[in-house]
Parts: sequence; structure tokens; C-alpha cells
Amino acid sequence: MKNLKTRAIAIHKKLLGVYGEPIWRTPLPAIDELVSTILSQNTNDVNRDRGFNALRASYPTWEAVRDASPEDVIDAIRPAGLANQKGPRIQQVLRAISAERASLDLDFLKALPLEEARSWLTQFNGVGPKTAAIVLCFSLNMPAFPVDTHIYRVSGRLGLRAENMTVKQAHPHLESVFPPEAYYAAHLNLIRLGREVCRARKPDCGNCPIWALCDYKDKGVLGI
Repeated sequence: MKNLKTRAIAIHKKLLGVYGEPIWRTPLPAIDELVSTILSQNTNDVNRDRGFNALRASYPTWEAVRDASPEDVIDAIRPAGLANQKGPRIQQVLRAISAERASLDLDFLKALPLEEARSWLTQFNGVGPKTAAIVLCFSLNMPAFPVDTHIYRVSGRLGLRAENMTVKQAHPHLESVFPPEAYYAAHLNLIRLGREVCRARKPDCGNCPIWALCDYKDKGVLGI
């Protein structure tokens, strides 16, 4: 594990030198981030934001979204894609949280231990470990490391996780590898690396800023 931590810190520092300290959009309240992340599933950030903004423009409160007709919510979030699945999922989560807490304010999670807060969020259908980690990290400033498809792919190529490790297992594993103070920047910079360089089908290994730290077995195939 010590070697993995050393490698992770070296990768983190190298990406900071190349990309700098990343700044995400203005943090959203936790319930907003929860809905936004559900909308982000299987779509890009632009479509996610279109669906989110359309939903907020249509309803003044999340309680109004919760109590609206399913057809109207589906219609509002259509720009985000998969509206027929995401609309009911959002309403079900909002109803379940209301039943559990009699409120849609999630700030109480900040007072809980991380694993307890994570477990509380993931009890709801449609809220997986990535969604929970995004809410915890970006809205509540808690030490959670979200693992999306880019980070999962890149961390495997970099040798930061076992090849057969599942996405669910990768969340606590990468939290143990990176120092908590690096979660925010490492998450965002690894995503950027995955989108711009370490792509799924044609990774641009020749222009990779951390090529020397990479264990990707197919680098040689690309003529590097």
C-alpha cells in the first residue's frame, strides 16, 4: 500500500503541475447536487445542466418537484436524456428522504462520520457510491473520493487499483490511496486526464503528462 500511496501522490503532484488547482462550479446545496448527479447519469455535463436548469425553472422548490405529476417532471428534464427513468428516480428519492427526515435539507450529514453519511445516502434506490461521494465531497466538504468512468479507467491503467476491482470497491480503495486533502483536485484532474488524453479507445499516450508513472500495458502497441 505504501508504494501505491507514493505513486498516487506523485501522480497528483504531476497533474497539479500540468493542470493546476482545478476549480469546479459553485458548490450546490446537497439536495441540489443529489438531483444534479442523478441527472448526470449516462449523459454529459451540458445536457445534465440543461435538464437541471429546466427543472428548477419549472418548480420553485424540491418539494414541488417531489409532489408534481411524473409526466411533468419527465418533460422538464428531457434535455438530460433518459427522462423516463430519471424523472421517477428523482421523485422516489425525494419522497424517501422526506419520509425519513421530514425535510429535504441534507446538511445534517456533515455531523455524521463519513461511512455513516455514505450509508445513509446509498440506502435510497438510484443513489450509488459515486452519487453519494459527489454530494459528500463537493456539497458537504467531506473526505469522499468519487469514482466515475474516467477515474475508474485511468486508475486501472496507472496501476492504482487491481485490474479486477469493481467500481464500488474502487471508492474506498482510492480513498485509502490518496490523502484526503488531495481528493478534490485529484478527482477533477484525473477526470480531465481521462477526457483529454487517457481516452477509452485511443489514449494519446504520446502527449500524456504522467506517461512515466503509467503501467498501461498497451503503451508499447501505440509506438511510444
